[in-house]
Amino acid sequence: MKRPKLRKASKRLSCSKRYKIQKKVREHNRKLKKEAKKKGLKKSVKKDPGVPNSAPFKEEVLREAEQRRLQIEEEKERQRQAKKEERAQKRKKEKEPAAKEAEPSAKKARKGTAAKNSEKHAATNKCSVQHLCAELNKVIDASDVVIEVLDARDPLGCRCPEVEEAVLLKGGGKKLLLALTKIDLVPKENVEKWIECLQREFPVVAFKASTKIQDKTVKAKRRRKITVSNEVLDQSRAAACSGNDCLTELLTAYAAKTQSEAALKVGVVGFPNVGKSSLINSLKGMMACHVGLTKGTTRNMQEVHMSKAVKMMDSPGVVAAPSNPAASMALRSLQVEEGQESVMDAVNTLLKQCDKSQVMLQYNIPDFRNSLEFLTLLAKKRGYLQKGSVPNTEQAANTFLTDWTGAKLSYHCKVPGNYSLPLYMTDAVVTEMQNGWDLDKVRAGNKETLKGVKFPNLASSMIFVSRGPTAGLLRATAIPEEQRPAKKEEQHNNQEEEPELTELHETEELEEPQKTVKDKPKQVHFLPAPVDISLSTVYTDDAYDFNTDFK
Repeated sequence: MKRPKLRKASKRLSCSKRYKIQKKVREHNRKLKKEAKKKGLKKSVKKDPGVPNSAPFKEEVLREAEQRRLQIEEEKERQRQAKKEERAQKRKKEKEPAAKEAEPSAKKARKGTAAKNSEKHAATNKCSVQHLCAELNKVIDASDVVIEVLDARDPLGCRCPEVEEAVLLKGGGKKLLLALTKIDLVPKENVEKWIECLQREFPVVAFKASTKIQDKTVKAKRRRKITVSNEVLDQSRAAACSGNDCLTELLTAYAAKTQSEAALKVGVVGFPNVGKSSLINSLKGMMACHVGLTKGTTRNMQEVHMSKAVKMMDSPGVVAAPSNPAASMALRSLQVEEGQESVMDAVNTLLKQCDKSQVMLQYNIPDFRNSLEFLTLLAKKRGYLQKGSVPNTEQAANTFLTDWTGAKLSYHCKVPGNYSLPLYMTDAVVTEMQNGWDLDKVRAGNKETLKGVKFPNLASSMIFVSRGPTAGLLRATAIPEEQRPAKKEEQHNNQEEEPELTELHETEELEEPQKTVKDKPKQVHFLPAPVDISLSTVYTDDAYDFNTDFK
């Protein structure tokens, strides 16, 4: 009886034993051959001697033999083909009744494939502008309170006048709240100034979402294995969430004031990558909505039950209109993912809005002249090298854009000194939006939130020039002509950077008459750059002074 839990015997043999076995096999085979030879069992096959040369009519005999051989081969081929045809006819007869019986199921299969194709087509259209605008309008229509999420690094640029105006025009007692997210990436003084500025219009709640939210099932499994060290790690800067208690109490109190049996529906809207889904996950305490850096992670309206009194609705990001400035488009609509703009152009646009010295300190790189040189230095610094140690500028550009659009880089925009309210924000609208909320409780909650957050130093944060509110699309329309203003602005910026070249272009166009393409082929014209070679502009320690007279 085989003993349990024992390894099987190995089949490996030693070399001496293997060689002995091979020798015994050879001897045995030799013995068998010798016995067969003695008994005469094995007869050697006699070779065909062929037709001797002395035989008469040798050529005719060989020709007849060749014809006979060809006839035999043709007959064999004919029999083979006949067998194939018989088998094909048998298969046909067997398939005919089976096909008649399976005809309805085949139709069902065709319908199923057609339905699958339509579903795939609908899934591909989920990223379209029409679908995103329709889902956003659904959230605005169905919600009682709309929370517009603003990135604290550029709150004014994250505001969408079209969305705010649509909420105010809907009526029905809809309220609008502003949630200032990612406050841990902005200096504290800047956050306080923005809260004071935005509170003139709507109630503002400071919020810092948790970046270590896990699924509910995973959380329940790990709850049994919690130790003291794990509890300390969970209270880290990334896992901590600030402002959730203030926002939850605010919504619960407003739901109690409405005195309706149905739950209060709260819609969360905003541009991509401002933290809409992260806000809902932090309030819920679990991974209820998908979160990602890429645009279009949230494509449909999603309802999340917070409590018996409050229900939140996640929405896709607001689509930015192409008529916006280039800097706003690079940060908000992410045209790089849609293929409308190259990565290099987006990096060049963002670098124009920043101070060069602060960018150098942030990424720890030396001075650079243009965006290409900046990406080359960044690729060498991070080790993004291709074959032959060539810097991978495209990978460096993608990293730079990920830092700006994600929750990693610390930059801030200054509060405008002469900020005036939009046209749709009248005094009556402001008082109506602030009615029903306990504003003193909101201010106290914001102070508590700011106390528990670790803010970056003002010197380590970069200053970014905001381009104002970003226009959004609530209805998909044909907008190829609206893309022109952005291009014109880029041309205007290039003209400001190189005024001398533009003046030279204008003088040449005035002096030379216009010529058609047929008259003269296209040629590349190099413009002479003005170079100052006077000795007064050059200063060197070892320069020889020819004015001195040596006697």
